Amino acid sequence: MFDFFDVLIPFLLIHVICDFYLQPKRWVEAKKQSTYRSHELYLHSLLHGVALLVPALALGIDWRSTSCLIAIVALSHFVIDLWKVTTPNGDRFSHFVIDQTLHVLVLAIIAFYLADGVTIDAVLKHERFSDGVMVVFAYLLILKPTSIVIGSVLRQYPITDPDNNTSGLVAGGEVIGYLERVLILTFTLVGSYAAVGFVLAAKSIFRFGELNKSDCRNMTEYVLIGSLLSVVITTLVGALISLGLDMKIK
Repeated sequence: MFDFFDVLIPFLLIHVICDFYLQPKRWVEAKKQSTYRSHELYLHSLLHGVALLVPALALGIDWRSTSCLIAIVALSHFVIDLWKVTTPNGDRFSHFVIDQTLHVLVLAIIAFYLADGVTIDAVLKHERFSDGVMVVFAYLLILKPTSIVIGSVLRQYPITDPDNNTSGLVAGGEVIGYLERVLILTFTLVGSYAAVGFVLAAKSIFRFGELNKSDCRNMTEYVLIGSLLSVVITTLVGALISLGLDMKIK
């Protein structure tokens, strides 16, 4: 039998190559236009299955398991892609994430089945399982919940711009905040505090010109409060999670 990651990683490599490098743009357009009648959809799904022969032979997987592997991956890829191209607004980022998550989940389940000694009970009792839960909790905490907290605080300091000169992407500030907090938390967890300073400096440079041209002092204070709240909350979460992980190791 095999180690879980020894199976999963080559499977994911084949998936990325077939889904992003061996799929011409005209295939994508043909799938959208003809859906289940598209020959490209069948060819693309079959390619994903047959390409797994490479890691299967390299790992020495028996022919019965290999045949099942090819059939399951090809069929599941067909169904998932068909769902995506027949769903209204299938080009949305959320649909792309769901599509890729389902593909990876299928490969992970197969790798889980082929792996030696890997059971759900063993995963739950693994010494690093709780560490992973803590890290996932930290990332979930600094996204939507933190945005709600920052929004609640900023509502106490509304912008009073007589000219109402507000511009920018819809929800752009929230997306920027998400990306900023993900970077800060990641750098904090790996102990790269200098990189946190780089993120803050880069954001300050881009914001400086915009705020310097603004005649509304409230806007400047509003942005500063939001940015500092974002940094403070994320840094505290990262520091606490890092402290908890260090205490468990000791």
